[in-house]
Amino acid sequence: MKMYVAGEWVGADETTAITSPFDGTVVDEVPAADAAQIETALAAAVEGARQMQALTACERQGILNRAAELIAGQAEDLAVTMSREMGKPIKEARGEVGRMPDLLRLCGFEGAQLRGETLPIDAQAGAAGKFGFTLRVPCGVVLAITPFNYPVLLVLHKLGPALAAGNAVILKPAGYTALTGLKLTELLVQAGLPPLALQCVTGPGSAVGTQLCADERVRKISFTGSAPVGEQITRVAGVKKLSLELGSNAPMIVMRDADLDQVAKATAVGGFVNAGQVCISTQRVLVDRGVYGDFLDATKAEVEGIVSGDPLDENTGLGPLVQETEAVRVDEWVREAVTGGARLVTGGDRDGARYAPTILADVDPGMRVSCEELFGPAIAVTPVDDIDRAISLANDSKFGLGTGIFTRDINDAMRYAREAECGNVMINWTPLWRADFQPYGGFKQSGIGKEGPRYAIDEMTEIKTVVVHGLD
Repeated sequence: MKMYVAGEWVGADETTAITSPFDGTVVDEVPAADAAQIETALAAAVEGARQMQALTACERQGILNRAAELIAGQAEDLAVTMSREMGKPIKEARGEVGRMPDLLRLCGFEGAQLRGETLPIDAQAGAAGKFGFTLRVPCGVVLAITPFNYPVLLVLHKLGPALAAGNAVILKPAGYTALTGLKLTELLVQAGLPPLALQCVTGPGSAVGTQLCADERVRKISFTGSAPVGEQITRVAGVKKLSLELGSNAPMIVMRDADLDQVAKATAVGGFVNAGQVCISTQRVLVDRGVYGDFLDATKAEVEGIVSGDPLDENTGLGPLVQETEAVRVDEWVREAVTGGARLVTGGDRDGARYAPTILADVDPGMRVSCEELFGPAIAVTPVDDIDRAISLANDSKFGLGTGIFTRDINDAMRYAREAECGNVMINWTPLWRADFQPYGGFKQSGIGKEGPRYAIDEMTEIKTVVVHGLD
């Protein structure tokens, strides 16, 4: 495929192969943009921002509604493309794509609700005869840098709000899933976007991303990815607005009074969807000693029922990791934990980029599988004596994106909701849950800013104050 720059589909002198992590076959090739092409994209985006600002909110909403219909019509192609290039099981891929039409419609609606407020100017001494109000206006050029793990969901959670608010967007999709990003770009263009409103630039993030992030014409960066890359972006970005959704090692607490059948079934989802490659994937499980053994038995049975295999097979529940080096890393962390005293309950086997769904018990909270972001199909289980210890361990992390607690005690549930140092708290479910309209973002090193159409639109616009003088 070609990339989309300045209203045209263009190639480049160099290309990058997109390979299937399941069998290593080449799915396609994408261009690796050079510095001149990136400069062309930036200049085009500046003009595209003017084109977007000239549209009415009604026109922008209409474009996103048409894009929703086009995506619905191409849902199977998008799901298969995603599954082939990153290994997501086809059932999960279809579920991801299926959410997108409603997400785009919601973005269009929220973009049409932008409003300011009147200001009580005459409350200040000497300000009689003046009238003040605010306008909410688009930032201009938004740079969207997206990850591989949800190449439709997390792209449109950035593009939808940015376009709905009247911005132009430069999309830099993850290298592993550039094909999906390019196909989404094509559908948005077909929906009637102004010619320069959207650029999709492919290539290595270390080169393409750095040039884009440092350019002063970019007024807003929305990035989802690792904490180290997020920190690098803050160093090169200069003075501009930033939204950074970074890493996590999501904790889940299981209290003595929890329904263990519900917990086991939920854990088999929350810890292993998308091969655990989710920022809010259940990673650290803190279980009351009174039900520790029962939790492990029930969860082992559920996890061993997960079918691993070809992501395009309808029966597959766990596909490969995005590349073999990631599976090797997960295996190293698991083996390191076992050597350090953790107990392997199930799993722990690797075949290329595939890693068996794994449960580790008796995990010391200082082990890497517990205190760093694993981003793989394994959970680390640690016993706790009471709710105080559980909360202490859950909060003892540099991350704070998502968490969950299972309990029938409303007091414990609400106490944890108040005390958890996380941006998203689930009660009687795993951390792995998100409604598209909710405010979504983390605390601490999990990032800054919020996604969710209404909240992202706020962050992709600016407030302008207008004061009318001489009304006497």
